[in-house]
Amino acid sequence: MHPYVHAQSTPDKPALIFASTGQAVTFRELDERSNQVAHLFRSLGLVAGDRIAILLENHPRYFELCWGAQRSGIIYTAMSTRLTSAEAAYIASDCGAKLVVSSKAMEKTAVQLRGEAPGVRHWLMIDGTADGYASWEAAVSAQPTTRIADESAGTDMLYSSGTTGRPKGVFVPPDSPAIDATNPLIEVSRNVYGLTPDSIYLSPAPLYHAAPLRFTMTVQRLGGTVVVMEHFDPEQYLQLVEKYKVTHSQLVPTMFVRMLKLPEEVRRKYDLSTLRCAIHAAAPCPVPVKQQMIDWWGPIIWEYYAGTEGNGMTMIDSANWLTHKGTVGRAVIGKLKICDDETGAELPVGKVGTVFFADGRPFSYHNDPEKTAGSTNAKGWTTLGDVGYVDEEGYLYLTDRKAYMIISGGVNIYPQEAENVLITHPKVADCAVLGVPNEEFGEEVKAVVQPRDMADAGPELEQELIAFCRQHLSAIKCPKTIDFDAELPRHPTGKLYKRLLKDRYWSGHTTKIV
Repeated sequence: MHPYVHAQSTPDKPALIFASTGQAVTFRELDERSNQVAHLFRSLGLVAGDRIAILLENHPRYFELCWGAQRSGIIYTAMSTRLTSAEAAYIASDCGAKLVVSSKAMEKTAVQLRGEAPGVRHWLMIDGTADGYASWEAAVSAQPTTRIADESAGTDMLYSSGTTGRPKGVFVPPDSPAIDATNPLIEVSRNVYGLTPDSIYLSPAPLYHAAPLRFTMTVQRLGGTVVVMEHFDPEQYLQLVEKYKVTHSQLVPTMFVRMLKLPEEVRRKYDLSTLRCAIHAAAPCPVPVKQQMIDWWGPIIWEYYAGTEGNGMTMIDSANWLTHKGTVGRAVIGKLKICDDETGAELPVGKVGTVFFADGRPFSYHNDPEKTAGSTNAKGWTTLGDVGYVDEEGYLYLTDRKAYMIISGGVNIYPQEAENVLITHPKVADCAVLGVPNEEFGEEVKAVVQPRDMADAGPELEQELIAFCRQHLSAIKCPKTIDFDAELPRHPTGKLYKRLLKDRYWSGHTTKIV
């Protein structure tokens, strides 16, 4: 249940392959380097429970850093490479980082960050140095490759992506102080997804996000090999599946959409027969998109609903999804409860309300007891703030995030429904539906669309898309107007920064529905 075990049994097996270069890191190398990292932390005066922050692109040295923290009791916060220096400084300061590790590729942000986070004591840089940063390679190479004497389990404390406000750190304590102890994700990965030491796992997303980081480290715990893409490219993804005989992968719906929009001859060009399990989560997947993926890849697609908070989880395979289209599955961690927004009362089957988990894992938002309390009801059930309903068989159907709900003339409108329709139009590459100010109704429905060809943008396409939406949905749920953007502000993990779009339309208003 840990790379050090596989370093003894299969020392020359790749724990990591970096897709852009083919560079491999064996389990022996990963074990030795992570031991050096643990010694480095101790040499800097870091002890179990201390915090570090990582500002690093997908990089071959990412895992030695995380495993070094994991085996020395350190709490590590991986930060998005898309943050401004001020945003990164907020996180580094909020999490209490005593060390920041960055890279030469991130030099501009990293140097600015150093001047904005005075509480950080140590600054190290990979692939070179910059003002105020010492060499990571020099610091690590000076350390022994043996295990430290006081190993204990560290863990991540990752920050929410801030789609509905300022990000907050989510802290879930380790289940055990033993570095090789099991956890729920390991058990699900082995017993449900079938991950084994023979698995080849392709990770196309940024490692700083919760699911890619935790799943890739779980694969390495189990002795499998992780292939990491530097950036997602739809055709390269298919090439890598064929090249490395990939067995498992995790994606987000926007990646499905981009692959489905490849020319047919490109999609059929690559051998994907080794794929046994393709997992998706992080954002709602339109029913037609998922149906097309199952038609293409076969019934190997699994979906789960969970959050960085880890308070609960639902799951579903392809076979059950095909008979319950649109669901995100039944609870496998915690128990599903749907509650009325105003009264807090538990709602019956089929009624839409806020989704809670009972008997789930405890968590807290770092330095924000008010937000922690706000996610918990009087019965101790916790929520991620999503809205949905449960059917008679216990399957959960999400309708939207509560924060994105549009209220127009007193009617609640869930924009996900219109988004799910618009994304299936052949001229649409990406889209977002949101509420914008309306003097009479409070809000009206607007879509912001990224066309496949920006040359198509204009009144004709606007009317075509509105008519297309009205073929499938009630007019009240459809956009009244559509704006066009060359690219939407979407996180690489698939989450949309809808707040940034809303800010554009609500600027200057005394109140803003977020």
